[in-house]
Amino acid sequence: MTTKVLIVDDEESITTLIEHHLNQEGYLTTIVHDGESAIQSLYNNSFDLVVLDLMLPELSGMNVCEKMRSNQDDTPVIMLTAKGEEEDKIKGLNVGADDYLTKPFSPKELVARIQAVLRRLNRVDMESRKIIHIQDVKIHEDYYEVYKQGEHVSFTRKEFELLLYLAKQIGKPVKREVLLRDIWDFDYIGDTRIVDVHISHLREKLEDDPKKPTLIKTVRGVGYKVEG
Repeated sequence: MTTKVLIVDDEESITTLIEHHLNQEGYLTTIVHDGESAIQSLYNNSFDLVVLDLMLPELSGMNVCEKMRSNQDDTPVIMLTAKGEEEDKIKGLNVGADDYLTKPFSPKELVARIQAVLRRLNRVDMESRKIIHIQDVKIHEDYYEVYKQGEHVSFTRKEFELLLYLAKQIGKPVKREVLLRDIWDFDYIGDTRIVDVHISHLREKLEDDPKKPTLIKTVRGVGYKVEG
């Protein structure tokens, strides 16, 4: 799977240089030039890593990193800065950056640092972290928590279990009878309305337009599926 990197820097010469070297290594890159655009890109897309300049217009790289972490976005961040002071490095790491590189830097060193960060993350068994990303929704299985665009969404236990069950079979239609059996431990006796009611609750909380769902879709004559 192609590694996707978001590059955030207001200097076009820097972004072009970084993009060139990352593309040569097979990374897929997206470039934005300010903090607000970075936040929007992170809301709307999934990235494997962010190369983030500290000195950005209006919303600084420090603020971007803080917002990411407060929104439960754990995408790794390598922070860039023209400053070499130890205090800036410490601040960057304290707000959640995973690594730090001072300008001017060697593109080869940046590539090496990206590879090192990704290797560290790959050592963590993703199954043990149990975080599922679908569209703009994040499901934290261990903590029974769900976030939509970084905002926490409250669910009952059964609502959460239903969402998690469908999310683990993303794209696969699941029969109402199966959901009734596996979530509620009921044998199918001809009445699956409890499933439909809970699906309606999920849509009200997660869909931009519950009447035109894009996340939790109905499969006619079968049941429901979560669409990625």
